[in-house]
Amino acid sequence: MGTRAERGMSAPPEVVFNTATDPDRASAWLPEPLRRDGGERPQASAAQLRARWSSDSAPGWSAEIQVEPMDAGGSRVRLDLSGADADGLADETLANLEREVDDNLTAG
Repeated sequence: MGTRAERGMSAPPEVVFNTATDPDRASAWLPEPLRRDGGERPQASAAQLRARWSSDSAPGWSAEIQVEPMDAGGSRVRLDLSGADADGLADETLANLEREVDDNLTAG
């Protein structure tokens, strides 16, 4: 089953994308099945601000984000999440990513 969520964030697109694709931060926001077996490392295109995660140990689980710029320096993030129990999890996953982005901004 799959689910999609979108969320605006008050950080530049590059900051959101870099936070999302940082393996050290991905374990804090990705659903548990995608954190197994090094799943924190996505297939990513920095030029398109798009990344995809999948897991060999949890067949059927995947996540794909697309980050786009918004007015006033913010971002819009779209997440497509698939997995056996993924229904309704996309909003929570984006909320977790937003917390990581906020932590990254205040730490830096």
